[in-house]
Amino acid sequence: MSSPTTELIKNKLDIVEFLRGYMVLTPAGKNFKGLCPFHHEKSPSFMVSPERQSWKCFGCGLGGDIFTFLMRHENIEFGEAMRALAEKAGVELKHENPAEYKFSGLLYDLNETAKKFFQKAFAAAPIAQKYCADRGLKKEIIEEFEIGWAPNEPEGLSMFFLNMGTAPQDLLQAGLAIKTERGLMLDRFRGRIMFPIHNHMGKVVGFTGRILPQLDRGDMGKYINSPETPIFQKSKLLYGFWKSKDAIREKKSAVLVEGQMDFLMSYQSGVKNVIASSGTALTADHLRTLHRFAEELVLSFDNDTAGSDAAERAIALAEANDFSVKVATFVDFKDAADAAQADPENVLKTFAAAIPAPEFYFRKYLPTDTAALSDREGLLKLRAVLEKLKDIASPVERDFWMKELSRRTGVGVKVLEEEAEEISVATAPDYSKRGGQAEVSEKPKPVARRDLIIERMFAAALSKNDFGIFDDCEDYLAPPQKEILEILKSGARKSDDPALDETIGTIVLRASNESSDAEIKTLKTELMKEYIKERRNILKLAVRNAEASGNDAELKAALEELKNLPTGNGDERLLV
Repeated sequence: MSSPTTELIKNKLDIVEFLRGYMVLTPAGKNFKGLCPFHHEKSPSFMVSPERQSWKCFGCGLGGDIFTFLMRHENIEFGEAMRALAEKAGVELKHENPAEYKFSGLLYDLNETAKKFFQKAFAAAPIAQKYCADRGLKKEIIEEFEIGWAPNEPEGLSMFFLNMGTAPQDLLQAGLAIKTERGLMLDRFRGRIMFPIHNHMGKVVGFTGRILPQLDRGDMGKYINSPETPIFQKSKLLYGFWKSKDAIREKKSAVLVEGQMDFLMSYQSGVKNVIASSGTALTADHLRTLHRFAEELVLSFDNDTAGSDAAERAIALAEANDFSVKVATFVDFKDAADAAQADPENVLKTFAAAIPAPEFYFRKYLPTDTAALSDREGLLKLRAVLEKLKDIASPVERDFWMKELSRRTGVGVKVLEEEAEEISVATAPDYSKRGGQAEVSEKPKPVARRDLIIERMFAAALSKNDFGIFDDCEDYLAPPQKEILEILKSGARKSDDPALDETIGTIVLRASNESSDAEIKTLKTELMKEYIKERRNILKLAVRNAEASGNDAELKAALEELKNLPTGNGDERLLV
């Protein structure tokens, strides 16, 4: 690791003064001592030698120089530590592209200057101060996180920079200004509360701007972010992490919320191990950064369908990255910001009461009436939960949650395990979008044959304008399909529900070719076969469960229906 450049950097930086930015050091003879930041201790065993420009902890055995301290404390690679320390020491890295290195430095300077401009504007803007006060933000939090205000002027920031001699192109590349179709340069952020985004070293690399409600004309985003630049990649940065990383390291747990206000109000309420994504969904890069500090991730998203769906996606990603995952949901409030504004105790209690991910799935999918598990929708819901449980990495944890699922549903553990084995990940239904009704997920999945047949029947009925086709087989439709049927019967060709609207769009496209009566008859016969096949699977599950639980009455009823179920060879009349 030693080289002329690293030695030059170490000669220019005093290790004692540098480490004092991270911890308290007191003189101990020629050396200095303090409490080790890498393990818990009550008596100082961390020693720093100014003469050797090195450190050593006699408690945990770690030691090294200024580079190894920064790498371990910030969980960064050597190259990143080198760039950070070189900049602090005023040393140019010869092996890097000088123009690129200087440009990155320019971007840091422009963002830092813009931050100060926004802070000064905030101090002179009662309208911005009132908004923050109304949202419950205290003055000390506003100052600590350097919140500012972008004046509602087209060129306020741009003219400030241009008067300083800044090149217009630099402002555009930093994302602080935009160019219109007419070639005019305007401020990117106007009439917005400004949240500086810091990298994990605490340097400002970009911004999020929140339009004031009274200035929102509806033709612009409520929140806008700086564009991607060489120093700002949203997929790698977590808002507030530079402030909360020590608390996360200490607790081995991080609380992830959706937005800046959620973060700030949670932090203000006393939750110091909180972070937020910077205008993007949770990514693997975010989790790789977090995993250096934490083993547990608590998810707290908005209390609505979109928040629940986002939590489900985040659970899958976090578990794939070896996190223990919990979910905290606000019952009486939309999000953490609203809950904290009403009473900080709301946030503390809700995060403390976070439930494990499997419990989250139970509450989201399982019907409160276990009798509902005996029909098609109930079986699909049960399978949705089983698909989640079977992917739990720990056999012990998986066994625990299988037993808990058995207790809640009355279905035997053995039956659940057998059913889980039969589930194909490629074709399992996804309930993440409609709160309990199957829909195609973000990962493309094959359309079930039964659903494809029904879509073709819808298209035939639409082309003939004859929905009597469904008079003798409407019972075979799932609830969403019955809803589509009613929409089409009414003459409408659109739905406010995105999931239904997507299916209706497919049906309308299919309806361009009229089907013959013979083709419709064939479709109805195939639909009956699919219905019988699914009903047979449900009855088999009911038989296995009745046998496992020793319920003779349920066993007899299921066997009787199974015995009388048509073979589905196409000769039977439709079941109505």
